[in-house]
Amino acid sequence: MMKLRIIAAALLTVALPLAWAATDEPIQPIPAAKVANPALVELGKKLFFDPRLSKSGFISCNSCHNLSMGGTDNLKTSIGHNWNEGPINAPTVLNSSMNLAQFWDGRAKDLQAQAGGPIANPGEMASNHALAVEVLQSIPGYVAQFKKAFGSDKVTIEEVTKAIAAFEETLVTPNSRFDKYLKGDKKALSANELGGYKLFKDSGCVACHNGPAVGGNSFQKMGVVEPYKASSPAEGRVAVTGKDADRFNFKVPTLRNVEMTYPYFHDGAAKTLTDAVDTMGRLQLGKKFSDEENAKIVAFLKTLTGDQPDFKLPILPPSNDKTPRPEPFAKK
Repeated sequence: MMKLRIIAAALLTVALPLAWAATDEPIQPIPAAKVANPALVELGKKLFFDPRLSKSGFISCNSCHNLSMGGTDNLKTSIGHNWNEGPINAPTVLNSSMNLAQFWDGRAKDLQAQAGGPIANPGEMASNHALAVEVLQSIPGYVAQFKKAFGSDKVTIEEVTKAIAAFEETLVTPNSRFDKYLKGDKKALSANELGGYKLFKDSGCVACHNGPAVGGNSFQKMGVVEPYKASSPAEGRVAVTGKDADRFNFKVPTLRNVEMTYPYFHDGAAKTLTDAVDTMGRLQLGKKFSDEENAKIVAFLKTLTGDQPDFKLPILPPSNDKTPRPEPFAKK
């Protein structure tokens, strides 16, 4: 018995530093997604990829939040109906369930509230909720899947957005090299990458970029030390609250998979991570990083890329004779 106690104590002594290494850090590992309702998630996946939710029959959720490209479109601002130039950079959908709110200004409280916005936005998918529901209700394959997920033959926009949100909640990216480091694998990062993480912490980046998503959990002013000259008319949180103090306050973006989600900032003005680190250092922290320091921080940021969503591409149920047809060249 005494020998067992000694072994147990020795194991505890070894385990404690690894546990504390994770809990003491300002960033935590991302847990894998747990699917509570597979039928709902599968329906949401199909809706996410279905361009028939748009007036043109060409734009889907995946158009701007491409799951092959880090959950975004890698454009400065997205392209909407009729080649409309979007007013703001499309944030990644990956790990978006960890955000305190959705959109850069936080006007949607959660993923379900966000999902309905682009469908009815004339500059994005340019449809409306009634038409989107009419399209889905006319497709027998969808009616059967809505009944399986919700127990009813009647399709509603609330069910549409709930299904899309359920799918998006599964789009998490665990098992990055940095997560492995946090869990105790001290060989997961190189000395250069660890140096970048130390700079990231010591310089104050973690004041805003913290938690499992390395951001997404607060609104902060863009341009603290120096004003930011934006190329976008968006003014941030003030559009929601009406308070002048919230002008140019934006949701802090997640830095997970950040090497894949270029260009950066709400206006997409920073083309590279090097540009973004330099701008954030000067405008937010009052610090001019040397080229070497910048490179180290960029090296660390690239360790935040995790396992990308991996699933079979959904086959969408076909339209029938009663399904409203798309209008890809409609001006309004």
